[in-house]
Amino acid sequence: MRFTKFLMAAGAVALLSAPAVAQQPPIKVGVLHSLSGTMAISETTLKDTVLMLIDAQNKKGGLLGRKLEAVVVDPASNWPLFAEKARELIQVQKVDVVFGCWTSVSRKSVLPVFKELNSLLFYPVQYEGEESQRNVFYTGAAPNQQAIPAVEYLMSKDGGEAKRWVLLGTDYVYPRTTNKILRAFLHSKGVTDADIMENYTPFGHSDWQSIVASVKKFAGEGKKTAVVSTINGDANVPFYKELGNQGIKAQDIPTVAFSVGEEELAGIDTKPLVGHLAAWNYFQSVKNPVNEAFIKQWHAFIKSDKRVTNDPMEAHVIGFQMWVQAVEQAGTTNVDAVRQAMYGQKVKAPGGFDSVMNTNHHLSKPVMIGEVQGNGQFQIVWQTKGPIKADAWSPFIPENKDKHADWTYPWVCESCTKPTYN
Repeated sequence: MRFTKFLMAAGAVALLSAPAVAQQPPIKVGVLHSLSGTMAISETTLKDTVLMLIDAQNKKGGLLGRKLEAVVVDPASNWPLFAEKARELIQVQKVDVVFGCWTSVSRKSVLPVFKELNSLLFYPVQYEGEESQRNVFYTGAAPNQQAIPAVEYLMSKDGGEAKRWVLLGTDYVYPRTTNKILRAFLHSKGVTDADIMENYTPFGHSDWQSIVASVKKFAGEGKKTAVVSTINGDANVPFYKELGNQGIKAQDIPTVAFSVGEEELAGIDTKPLVGHLAAWNYFQSVKNPVNEAFIKQWHAFIKSDKRVTNDPMEAHVIGFQMWVQAVEQAGTTNVDAVRQAMYGQKVKAPGGFDSVMNTNHHLSKPVMIGEVQGNGQFQIVWQTKGPIKADAWSPFIPENKDKHADWTYPWVCESCTKPTYN
């Protein structure tokens, strides 16, 4: 009789708990990428990447027994609107995490919101460094993982032994700060200001004829010249077309880009651009099983074998997988617990190496230099032997050279002189 009552009670508990499990609210994932405006050419694909990752995770059963739900907003390449949309995601939509931003000005816009509301942003794009925020995980490259190695390559015999430098950028914080670092680095190598040309243009700039002509003139003054491009967004399309129109070939004036990947080249006739370079931490042309699976997954999700993968997509893949692992390890989506669990997370990345999250909120990643091919892909011509740990602060900025970042609990700081733990 007691056993029968026990079974009846257990059944009642089961009946009560089953609907409760089924009715658990979803884990909301915010997607904060421009779907319109000048940056849509680059950011729309990142939105689709996050949707693909959420879809794949839900097919595995979700996370902590709960379904993931994407909450997508469009800040429309409007930098103040990024902050408004971030606040909407966190306060109104109650998202548990946000994946988003491309430009540094959009990231700078949202930083106070994430700090005030104690939410987490995963930022997937190369940037200028000089920052380490408690509420941001930086899954793109810092300057020592992209800009500095690219210039060192162009200085080398294999890279053409460049002696003069043209620094072309979009007029905002990332290009200006990156070029400040590069100018200081070039000075350390004996390059004088007379051999450095620097020029900035607005977002969406389309008339490149006179600028490209001035580059040709600068390069025609007797020294091997290279162009370093921090041009962002859809301005890259007319810029590269003008390089082709004026017959600037890679063997004469090589251009290395930090914000141009497979996606940006998809709408351009790349045949006149063959041999020009890009510096990233991943290219679609990397050969390994993890990348093959990533490309296959992307083509299946997007329903097109013609759509390419690129570096910021890989950064979202790494960041999303690390966040999932951290949530599983913490057993909760609580921001403080997940942040602590993020340190030391490791992911076998499509780029062919294990990426590790360090306590400065930046990744260790390999560096790759790729040459543009006629089909819009990149042939890797140089890469590091393994992952390089990101420097949050550049040693080439005098006021920041002694700063380190370490967010290990219980001791935390965002700019201090205490060395990092790893």
